Amino acid sequence: MSLNEYRSFNSKLAFHAAPTLLGIKCASLISLSSDEFDISSHSDYFNSKAAVKGLKIKALCSCKNRTLILLYNEAKLKARLACPDTAYMLSGFGYEDNSPLDAMLDRLAVRISESESFPHEIGLFLDYPSEDVKGFIENKGENFKLCGCWKVYGCPEKARRIFTNYDKCRSFLCNKLNEGVDLYQALRIS
Repeated sequence: MSLNEYRSFNSKLAFHAAPTLLGIKCASLISLSSDEFDISSHSDYFNSKAAVKGLKIKALCSCKNRTLILLYNEAKLKARLACPDTAYMLSGFGYEDNSPLDAMLDRLAVRISESESFPHEIGLFLDYPSEDVKGFIENKGENFKLCGCWKVYGCPEKARRIFTNYDKCRSFLCNKLNEGVDLYQALRIS
């Protein structure tokens, strides 16, 4: 892996997953070019370095020249999926209660690969409010109150605050990388 590819990969992570990398969101979804990156090598390196912070990357699916990865904080994602309303919604999509996180992620990967349309429960994995995921499904993506990082069916004021915080995370982390700071230095990972 070249230095330019390393920096480019880390820049993509910073831009698309800053809130997760900085600890305010449980997971982020990123679509990466398989032609541009050796995603397996980058993921292995990230997982070895970022494990101390509980951060991991898992490839959910690959098609043509893209790979969809989930960058997540293991403890935060486990807690999110264990919430009663989340667990109840996920059970309706064939996820077993109290399954290990790896089994839940494997089930999500299967749903992505086998579904005719993108599985909407992914919003629960990405820390979207349950009411917004439910609203999206029931309204087929229409009749939302606000559209930002996701379509909001519940409280737009709360969602605006979250969107602003996500933008601040992205700005902070991308600025650090633009100043020449390595991603792992910016995250205080030695």
